[in-house]
Amino acid sequence: MRFIYPLLALSVLATPAALAQSTTPEAAAPLLASAELPAQPATDEPTTGAPLGLNRALAPTTTAKAKLTPDDPDKPSFIPVPIAFYQQETGFAGGVAILPVWRFGTDTTVRKSNARLIAWISQKKQTTVQLTHTIFTKDEKFFFSGELSYFDLAFQYFGRGNDTDKDVYSNIQYPLWVFDEKALVKVKPNLFVGLRYRLTDLGTVKLKDGDEDSTPGSYESIPAEQRAGYTTSGVGPAILYDGRDNVLATYRGNFVDAHVLFAGKGLGSDYNFTRYMVDARHFNPLFGSNNTILALQFLGQYHTGDVPFREWGGMGATLGGSLYNNAYLMRGIYEGRYRDRQFTTAQAEIRQKLFWRIDGALFGAVGEVAPNIDDYTFDGLRYAGGGGIRFRFNRRDRLNIRLDYGVGSGGNSGIIFAVGEAF
Repeated sequence: MRFIYPLLALSVLATPAALAQSTTPEAAAPLLASAELPAQPATDEPTTGAPLGLNRALAPTTTAKAKLTPDDPDKPSFIPVPIAFYQQETGFAGGVAILPVWRFGTDTTVRKSNARLIAWISQKKQTTVQLTHTIFTKDEKFFFSGELSYFDLAFQYFGRGNDTDKDVYSNIQYPLWVFDEKALVKVKPNLFVGLRYRLTDLGTVKLKDGDEDSTPGSYESIPAEQRAGYTTSGVGPAILYDGRDNVLATYRGNFVDAHVLFAGKGLGSDYNFTRYMVDARHFNPLFGSNNTILALQFLGQYHTGDVPFREWGGMGATLGGSLYNNAYLMRGIYEGRYRDRQFTTAQAEIRQKLFWRIDGALFGAVGEVAPNIDDYTFDGLRYAGGGGIRFRFNRRDRLNIRLDYGVGSGGNSGIIFAVGEAF
């Protein structure tokens, strides 16, 4: 039953997507992006290939299309797409997404830019409005990546640490604004340097009723001044190496994103802390074709200073947005099931072409959180893994709709429905 909503969404998407990728003129106008207008009057111009006396009799009836999508495939379209899904953190949820993909200039060696505007509301009274973007300017002279998001989140909070009990949690809810932007300049092909700025504004953290298994202990472990809400604001240097052939669904290449973020009261932050973070990925085709892809990722997030609870690293981070470069980490573990100041994880995925627009994937991950790096132990490692299917919504730009099922440490399992690959 939990799979019905994602599959309904795929069925809605399949028809316009298939038409949009067709090579025939009639199918080139997407079903959701055109409207029939009255037929135009016949003219006296000859119809190519028809005998002159039969011109009018054989001339096809034509209609003009009022298009919302451009004829130029390198220009973005803004068709709203309905989405419906189920995840363990949200329950059933529904909303809309706009997913433009485009290229600046006519040079096809410039990678395409993309944006995602997603808005949904869930069965558990959660609301998300999220705009993310990845932009390569003309000749890739500049690179911009970031998000502007609003979340009204309600979920189970298990407290801090690598050994929290799955049966001891509090149901909490809070509003959150996030603005995050990287502005980088190219110093050599695929290598960019610049600055990153991140602002988070957390509203009042409330304890929710209605769950007899929920207890106030985890909620009360959050310092009272943090439960009242706070702001973090930080800036710092960033470096990016992006040699991926496609940022939406990579076949080959490497990606390394590293930055240091200094949050302080001089920038309007309520807390002083420093974040060091590195995200490294490798993609490689197997068996001599693009039908089988090996994808690998390492991510480390480390802190010094006075770090508030919402800024700790967290396993099962499916709502990380631009903080984790839109990656889904430790799939199968509940969102933020394990949290602490230091967070390290690695994951691997095999992506396999199956048939038509359908691909499959198998994935596994390992990770750990701790107050300090020297607190890591082999016994403290947490695991997650699973499999999923992909629907190639846009074959030209490799834009996939993804449905995964994962299981993980801590008695967790869950369905993940999303746009784009996990990393």
